[in-house]
Formats: sequence, C-alpha cells, structure tokens
Amino acid sequence: MNTFVHQTVLLDEAVVSVLGAQDELSPKNGIYIDATFGRGGHTRHLLAQLGVDARVFGFDKDPQAIAAGAELAAADARFVIVHESFADILSVLRAQGLAGAVDGVLADLGVSSPQLDDAERGFSFMNDGPLDMRMDSSRGQSAAEWIADVAEDELARVLFEFGEERHSRRIARAIVKARAEKPITRTKALADIVAAAHPAWEKHKHPATRAFQAIRIAINNELGDIQQFLRDALAVLKPGGRLAVISFHSLEDRLVKQFFQKEAKGDDFPPGLPVTVDMLKPRLKIIGKAIDPSDAEVAANPRARSARLRVAEKIAEAA
Repeated sequence: MNTFVHQTVLLDEAVVSVLGAQDELSPKNGIYIDATFGRGGHTRHLLAQLGVDARVFGFDKDPQAIAAGAELAAADARFVIVHESFADILSVLRAQGLAGAVDGVLADLGVSSPQLDDAERGFSFMNDGPLDMRMDSSRGQSAAEWIADVAEDELARVLFEFGEERHSRRIARAIVKARAEKPITRTKALADIVAAAHPAWEKHKHPATRAFQAIRIAINNELGDIQQFLRDALAVLKPGGRLAVISFHSLEDRLVKQFFQKEAKGDDFPPGLPVTVDMLKPRLKIIGKAIDPSDAEVAANPRARSARLRVAEKIAEAA
C-alpha cells in the first residue's frame, strides 16, 4: 500500500459538532458513525473523546481505506470497519439492531487526498495513470470503460450537470472523436483532449478540472449516494443525535443544505392552508451556521479551502 500524507479537514470542528455538549470529566459513550473513514483522521479524534463503552462504525468503499480501518479495529475494540458505501448505513445498522439508536453521524464527502495523490487510482490529471476513478476499485465500471461506451449527449449532460462545464458539448464532441481513433485509457490522454477542446481556460485552474470532477461523480453515483445517505442518516439517528457533513463543492453542499432546510421545515402543505407548527412535524434542527476552515488551516492545507461543514440535530417526534 502506498503511503501518503493526509491532513484531515475541519478535524476539531467536525468532531465537536457531532458529539454535541459533553462533560470532559465524564467522556461520552454511545454509538457513532464515521460514514467516510478514509484514513481515519476523524475516527481517531472521535475515539479519543469517547468512553470505554462507546462504539464507532467506519464506512468506506475504498479497499485501501478498509485496510487502514482493519488496523485500527485490531488496536481498538470500540471500532468496527465496514466495506460498504455510506448509502448503505441504514441496512447495516438495521442488521445490527441499532437503527434509530445512533448518537452521531459524520461524513466527509468527495475524493480523499490519498486517492488524488495516487496516480494509479486515476482521479487526478496531475500525474499520468490509468483512467479508473472508482472509489471502490474492486467493483464497478472504470472511467475508461464508461468513456468508451457513453453516448455523446449523455457525456455532454454529465459534464454540464456534474462539472458545471459551460463548454460541455464541445468537449464531449472532442472526446467522442478521439475515442474513435484510439481508446482513452490514461488520465493524461483525457486531460490533453479536454485542454485542446476547451476554448476558455480559467486562471489558476486546469481546463480539465471540471471534466474530471463530472466523470468521477457520474461513475461513482456520488450525488445519488449522498441523497440516499442523508435520508438514511436521519433514520439511524436517535432523537437528539447529530449529523455533521463536510462538503467540497457546490453540488454536494447544495444537496446537504437543501436536505437540512427541508427536514427543518417539516411536511409540505398546499399553499393557503392554515398550518400550525405542530402540524409541520420538522425532523431536524439546524445547528448554527455553516463552518468554513480557518485561514490558518487553509494555509497549512490548501485542499481545505473549499470545505464547508453543516450540522443538524434530529428532533424527537411529538407524542
């Protein structure tokens, strides 16, 4: 396994948020989920704040993250690593008899630094590598396989919707033309095709940035998984339990923000109908404003600059 320096983003802020108020003289026990284990930065910090009877479940799709989690599980009996997507937390916790009993859920969305820095994973155009991009490299379709078969209109849609790429049709056309001449199997080859087709390079941003983000989101079903995760995280939490989510781009953050707002508002009723607060039945209470990294954290870890943490608390149902 390759070794990378990984700096956990919003470490203290996220763990404090998911724990809520606690007595330092009497560490909390309870059940917590790190829905995106990665290399375990948040999990280790969380375990350090918890008592001996606490339980923490770590979820990840990445086999390398699972290997790191297995080492932690061997060293700390309070921790269990689960090789599944965070979209599967409800089924896993239900099988354990713990659905509705969880004290806190933390998720750090998107691709991790070890994944970006390992050229063999194919997430980045900074170093040439196989065009893979799968979060779980043991299953599913690689980016190269997807690009080989995807229709031009669908490719353009993905680039536009998931990468917010204004020149999506032009770039899609260039990719389809290039693949007809030779299979696109390397990250540098794809990046070069996109760069050559892109008519308006942004300052300080590689022209393939948005395309790589879009393709990665598509083949990993990232936005669909986030929506499923948010619904299921609410289901596994007990009343008073906290949900803390770190996002890294506007598409992720918009899903989290809208979900929190909808669940904090409660049920929908037809316009004009007289409705009391009790009738709305809100399921979440938003805790504070969104939290961004400090200037000091961004200076130490530039990848943290786009991170944003949102926190909500599950509300007990009215009797």
